[in-house]
Amino acid sequence: MGMTDEKKIIFSMMGVSKTIPPQRKIIKDIYLSFFYGAKIGVIGLNGSGKSTLLKIIAGLDPNYEGKVIWSKEHSIGYLPQEPQLDDSKTVKEVVQEGVQEVMDLLKEYEEVNMKFAEPMSDEEMDKLMTRQGELTELIEHHGGWEIDQKLERAMVALRCPEPDAEVKFLSGGERRRVALCRLLLQEPDILLLDEPTNHLDIDTIEWLEGYVKRYPKAVVLVSHDRMFLDDVVDVVYEIEYGVMRRYPGNYSNYVNVKKSDLEQQKSAYIRQQKEIQRMEELIEKFRYKKNKAAFAQSKIKYLDRMERIEDPKSNEKSFNARFVPNVKGGKRVLEVQDLTIGYDQPLCTVNLEVMQSAKIAVIGPNGKGKSTFMKTLMKQVEPLSGSFLLGHQIEVGYFDQELAQFNSANTVLEEVWNDFPDLNRTEVRTALGCFLFTGEEVFKTVDCLSGGEKVRLSFVKLMLSHPNFLLMDEPTNHLDLIGKEALEESLKDYEGTMLFVSHDRYFISKLATAILVIGDGKASYYPLTYEEYMNRDKAQPVEKKQQPEKKESAKPERYINYGKEISKLEKKIAVKEEELEALRELRFEPEYYHDYHKMQELDEKIDLIHNEIENLMQKWEEYSEKVEN
Repeated sequence: MGMTDEKKIIFSMMGVSKTIPPQRKIIKDIYLSFFYGAKIGVIGLNGSGKSTLLKIIAGLDPNYEGKVIWSKEHSIGYLPQEPQLDDSKTVKEVVQEGVQEVMDLLKEYEEVNMKFAEPMSDEEMDKLMTRQGELTELIEHHGGWEIDQKLERAMVALRCPEPDAEVKFLSGGERRRVALCRLLLQEPDILLLDEPTNHLDIDTIEWLEGYVKRYPKAVVLVSHDRMFLDDVVDVVYEIEYGVMRRYPGNYSNYVNVKKSDLEQQKSAYIRQQKEIQRMEELIEKFRYKKNKAAFAQSKIKYLDRMERIEDPKSNEKSFNARFVPNVKGGKRVLEVQDLTIGYDQPLCTVNLEVMQSAKIAVIGPNGKGKSTFMKTLMKQVEPLSGSFLLGHQIEVGYFDQELAQFNSANTVLEEVWNDFPDLNRTEVRTALGCFLFTGEEVFKTVDCLSGGEKVRLSFVKLMLSHPNFLLMDEPTNHLDLIGKEALEESLKDYEGTMLFVSHDRYFISKLATAILVIGDGKASYYPLTYEEYMNRDKAQPVEKKQQPEKKESAKPERYINYGKEISKLEKKIAVKEEELEALRELRFEPEYYHDYHKMQELDEKIDLIHNEIENLMQKWEEYSEKVEN
């Protein structure tokens, strides 16, 4: 494939909107195009329309407004959050579906070889030999002779269950890994991934990260994994209030640009409000004076047609809570001695001493005992041998990733109040409000809550219990990006001790002061941050370059005071106002609101003209006052 083909647009959607019951437009007027080899990340709050967008791209949702153009010669592969697998098959049979064409060729090749043993005419023999040669070439072209090794490598890399395991007995996480393995083997031209790192351990995430980075074709992924987004994508699209906006670069760049953008929008809003106030004051001052009435009337018309800038309010609602221990507790928080954990068979033996204020991240491959270790410490699973001892006045708070601790019939308010009956209604509702349960939401029943809402409800209880030792098993599961960042902020200054299982490398890097690796029957402790742990055998990281300071824009020069210049000023003001309105209208053009750099340039032009108008108006006021006097 040539360079021109690599930059060829292979998918486009224009003005696409989607309405869901009851008449809510979940995405609005979306424009998206990408080329062969693009790496695109799609982010947004839970329920913002990210998965809907992927389904439309995949051709699975025809109920939308607007236009979608697929390139006929390019294939599409899609991994949903809950993939459908054939429960009657084994793991290997499902994975083989990813290379079905090759499997069909191999099957036909075998059938052709079997037919040679049957009696046939010379003509039939010639046809059969010709077909055998064709099949041989096709199989060689597709690497079919090594297909078993290819399948095995892929299954090992993604830590799939045993090949002969029956699909119907697989967990949700295992089903996703099998589905992902099948999809990657298809090698589609457009790879659509909806939360691909869910239920994967860190080693597998890092393998997938490398695979996607090297994948020569287009990838569009929805993810809440910030480090994965940072390392893989070269453009981020954010869906906010149904509108999608483009941010070139990775996730870190998006964060910086988004912050700057919100500040610029806020500044533009404040400036326009000042402009409106000044205009209204001028109108009130001059509208009843004969020689200024026409001018005042022109300002009234100008205000009427002005495109008002809304006060920019990010939809990034985040909870605001702090975890404060009731008591400090002893310096030695936990002592684990030769603790062998497991069920029927031993998984791992742990020796560990946890001191006060430590924040230890527990990492390692899936199925090696991380969650079992946490459940053993909570006495939900009996140890096979060994012991553990909590220190003096240690009060434990436990977050269970299975979220099985709720009474599904309770309302949100009842669920918390039943556990903390000494609190009054206001205190309970205040605590719920810290985690975004406000208004009528507190009367929703637990069984109606989403995964993210149940996580937040769990943390309400943890906050109110005031533990000095937090045990958490995958606390960021089900949380969107804003929720993860809010949780990090809440736990950053926690003065207690933390022991937490996580596959979220960004979360670990923000909080962990030490690492406990569980795998291969043993547990290894590292008194290092996550970055130090990852680089323990590598060169020291390069220091970040300082960002260049922004230059202040030069102030416009002042005009000379001449009374007869009033009419000239009025003409200049009218021209500038027309220019300003024309530029403001461009904000709503897809060419601009999907391109940050173009929008930034546009904002700079708007600011410049706005400053010019403001200076002209000041001079007009001064000259008008002089004429009046």
